[in-house]
Amino acid sequence: MFNPLSFISKFVKSGNQKELDRIGKIVRKINILEDKYKNFTDENFPKKTHELKNRIKNGETLDQILPEAFALVREASSRSRGERHYDVQLIGGIVLHENKIAEMRTGEGKTLTIVLSAYLNALNEKGVHVVTVNDYLAKRDSQEMGQIYNFLGLTSGFINNNQNDLERKKNYNCDITYATNSELGFDYLRDNMKFSNNDKVQRGHHYAIVDEIDSCLIDEARTPLVISGAAEDKTHQYLAIDKLVKQLNKKDYEIDEKDKNILLTNEGINNVEKIFSNAGILKNNNFYDPENLALVHHVNQALKANHLFTKGKDYIVRDGSLKIIDELTGRILEGRRFGDGLHQALEAKEKIEIQAENQTLASITYQNYFKLYKKISGCTGTAATEAEEFFEIYTLPVVVVPTNNPMIRKDYNDQIFRTEKEKNKAIIDKIKECNEIGQPLLVFTSSINKSEIYSELLQKQNINHVVLNAKNHENEAEIIANAGKEGSVIITTSISGRGVDIQLGGKKGSIPIDKLSKDKEKIK
Repeated sequence: MFNPLSFISKFVKSGNQKELDRIGKIVRKINILEDKYKNFTDENFPKKTHELKNRIKNGETLDQILPEAFALVREASSRSRGERHYDVQLIGGIVLHENKIAEMRTGEGKTLTIVLSAYLNALNEKGVHVVTVNDYLAKRDSQEMGQIYNFLGLTSGFINNNQNDLERKKNYNCDITYATNSELGFDYLRDNMKFSNNDKVQRGHHYAIVDEIDSCLIDEARTPLVISGAAEDKTHQYLAIDKLVKQLNKKDYEIDEKDKNILLTNEGINNVEKIFSNAGILKNNNFYDPENLALVHHVNQALKANHLFTKGKDYIVRDGSLKIIDELTGRILEGRRFGDGLHQALEAKEKIEIQAENQTLASITYQNYFKLYKKISGCTGTAATEAEEFFEIYTLPVVVVPTNNPMIRKDYNDQIFRTEKEKNKAIIDKIKECNEIGQPLLVFTSSINKSEIYSELLQKQNINHVVLNAKNHENEAEIIANAGKEGSVIITTSISGRGVDIQLGGKKGSIPIDKLSKDKEKIK
């Protein structure tokens, strides 16, 4: 059957193909230089880096020295790590340097690709920030890719949650710094609260390469980073109101699960007025009197805490403190607190020490923070679908980089079921079928709640498995590394383990899968 679209595509190239053809000419220049650098001694690499820096100071542009810089990095990578960049990775590196987004499939080596653009732009001596998904990857990538940078005569560092200002300043002063988006954002806020420029840890916002850029600049773009300070202590109020709110019955309020809201009924308002008048808290015997505005707010937060937020799903209590669980990733959000008195209401509910309420001192969203950079680029496995948003908000074009080898993975169409029960049965049947032949399985769920449901269903089938969520997220990288072991079944939320290498047969030296299975009960 004649297909007019495929016929036309033979003569008219897509915009993406035109880009790849243009970049292909630069890749050919890099390949021509490969033999030249193979003859270099190890001592020549830092000398060449020094020469390139001087050429930039004398007026040459980064685009002019790009072929030499990329060919140099490729040879340095081969010698220091035994990893030679493929041509498609060179394409990705050029896309990143050109202030664009490279869409590269999973497993195509984005971490190694980033090194090319990071090295080239670090020659300006203004610093390059590589944004990773979590602290583990920031440290791992800085240390592993640092072998290449050090071989070339550059320095690399990483920012982690437990570093002090002195360590942070030292790492920001490196040529290439690896850090998570939240660490970068909070350091910027803290720097703006410092009394002297000498106390600031960041030295500027020259160039950022964002790994998993769709997650950072689209999914979490509007997430505010907030630094708070202690406000007036109202501990006794939270405890008293929590105690009184627990006297209400189900007819006194209506729950809106969708919008996570709770409203008092007319009967409930009367009951509140009666209970609070008897306690001597209510003024003028009218709950909605202007003098009772603060009380109304406290009651609403206490109702939410008691009836909308569940321990183990929305938060956990660990070491006497209440920690928030991210519903999407299943991770504990260390150092984060619910605002507007909700966190204190939850602490009163759980009968643990109530921390003083905070007031906002400084705040910025990821979107506004990354707009501070003079130049930004990034890579991800899924960017083309959000290409319009990237261009409208950040003026970042997307280039789809082809795979090094033809794709052999089969991407099946979605299956749709009438009910959740039917869908769950089909999933468990598929897990059982694959598990019986020893095929390793990694099951991604949309929330922690879902992962617990599948765990219960698998227990009924006596299938050994591990659940990765907020209760054991410290072992995230180790657990995900086991996802390639024979007979392994791991259930996790959709963003867990991003960037962790999954090798068939499992990671060498990792925790045995049978031990992980035995630890499952302890984990849960």
